[in-house]
Amino acid sequence: MRVALICTDKVDALPIRVANRAAHLAYIAATGVVELAGPFLDEAGQMTGSLIVLNVGTLAEAKDWAAADPYAKAGLFAKVTISEWKKVVG
Repeated sequence: MRVALICTDKVDALPIRVANRAAHLAYIAATGVVELAGPFLDEAGQMTGSLIVLNVGTLAEAKDWAAADPYAKAGLFAKVTISEWKKVVG
């Protein structure tokens, strides 16, 4: 099943994001369940959140993955929405 994580950074949290980016990317590579990922950008081109699409067996696996993400552990996100997602195009 595919699951979309829509993550919104806390206000003025760019330093947290930058400090934890390498660990976050290493986590993505190590877990092997991320199908698509990238940051949301503001008008100035600064990262303000993340869209991550996981390919996992259950919604519980997706929630566990999200909780173990170094960004989440660092307290980067103000809000995280986790929903099953159906790929239609692309």
